[in-house]
Amino acid sequence: MAKRPEERQEVLVDVEGRTLKVSSLDKVLYPRTGTTKGEVLSYYAQIAPVLLPHLADRAVTRIRWPHGVDDASFFEKNVPSGTPSWVRTVTVPTTGSRTASKEDGTLIFPVVDDLATLTWLVNLAALELHVHQWTVGRDGRPRGADRLVVDLDPGEPAGLHECCRVALLVADVLEARDLVPKPVTSGSKGLHLYADLPRRLPPEESTALAKEVAETLEKAHPSLVTSTMTKAKRPGKVFLDWSQNSGSKTTVSPYSLRGRDRPYVATPLGWDEVEAGADDPDALEQFRFDEVLRRVEEYGDLFA
Repeated sequence: MAKRPEERQEVLVDVEGRTLKVSSLDKVLYPRTGTTKGEVLSYYAQIAPVLLPHLADRAVTRIRWPHGVDDASFFEKNVPSGTPSWVRTVTVPTTGSRTASKEDGTLIFPVVDDLATLTWLVNLAALELHVHQWTVGRDGRPRGADRLVVDLDPGEPAGLHECCRVALLVADVLEARDLVPKPVTSGSKGLHLYADLPRRLPPEESTALAKEVAETLEKAHPSLVTSTMTKAKRPGKVFLDWSQNSGSKTTVSPYSLRGRDRPYVATPLGWDEVEAGADDPDALEQFRFDEVLRRVEEYGDLFA
């Protein structure tokens, strides 16, 4: 079958001294909005100054949509064949992964610490960039978790409004533990709350801390909060997913696009926005990539 013209299109671009071949710029990746691959590449190039610091020294798992969000997607952990030699990679041990090497139980992840690597990945239709809560040193060894994350996942009919209400409760519990929470829309249904840790922790310790926070709130607000993964117990409640602090789990990075029907982005918020969302069900929605670019231009990086 002959390829469509937009699938044959290739352009050589210079990205900070690296010559990259980008292709299919006219391919529509978000059919509902007509958003093309070229527009996605443009978004990531423009958002890179605030995105790259949140990817620095973190192994990146990608979710790729080669034919757009209405078609199939797949997770990719290992670097693909044909990875440029200048891409920084890290080999880390893993457990429970079907993509780990059968020989030594490791994965070879890319580390996205420059615009060229980011552009290369996005050209592969890697719309979503997910990272662990731990970082790696220059020697490639995991250094422990430097932050905590709590994923607020609403069960229908609960939505972003209920997530905002619960986020304020989570913030109180974190602040009582001398942690400073930072809110981010998930770009999907809910919110993420991050908090920098005063010292690096083994993932099992940071996971236990997040679970303690979730169970404390479930006990205090059982009609609104659940810490149980069982979906049957989630309707009308906000599930506090503490498990994403596990050493093998990842969370979508702030400023990453999501593979939803529209080009929504995981977007850092101000607490005034969360408070407004808790008061008014119509005050807060997920943000599109064009809105995020305007927000960064106006507010800077609210996650910094």
